[in-house]
Amino acid sequence: MIDYIKGQIGELTPTSCTLETCGVGYELLISLNTYTAIQDRKEAKLYVYEVIREDAYLLYGFSTKQERQLFTLLISVSGVGGQTAKVILSSFSPGELANIIQMENVKLLRGVKGIGPKAAQRIVLDLKDKVVGIEGGTTVQQGAANAVNANAVAEAVSALTTLGFPPAASQKCVAALLQENPNLPIEQIIKQALKLL
Repeated sequence: MIDYIKGQIGELTPTSCTLETCGVGYELLISLNTYTAIQDRKEAKLYVYEVIREDAYLLYGFSTKQERQLFTLLISVSGVGGQTAKVILSSFSPGELANIIQMENVKLLRGVKGIGPKAAQRIVLDLKDKVVGIEGGTTVQQGAANAVNANAVAEAVSALTTLGFPPAASQKCVAALLQENPNLPIEQIIKQALKLL
């Protein structure tokens, strides 16, 4: 099994990267998060997940082990394939996705192209306990302390989404505001987010 590939970036698009090492070019399918992480580099080290089927041999590449871990968890959910998992990971950072799943924010997951209500619910049910400890995800000890914060994030994002803002952008904005001021009331979160979005 290939753990990672390190080499020169031959070709790079928002969905794929060709890494050349020892005279061989490996095409890896990547998320937007990975693309952003490596777009200004000449060399990269990508962690690999292999998919071997009768009709295809695919390599998925990730800039961090956490992203690969989340990809592996996502494709373990019934009805979620590699392409769908890649789209989800392009919509949220690993930390954001771990928090969304732990907060059971089905509405945000449904905002991702190709994810319906049933799939979003399955992802939350299947992975809620498995994402604990992933970078950015709350741990068991932090869970109680962050419960109020999680509710504030969920409510604010829900309000912003209702107002027509994209779920992913709303989530990032609200999380950033709460990081600066954790005690910010929900009304203030929404008002400040509206100025930023």
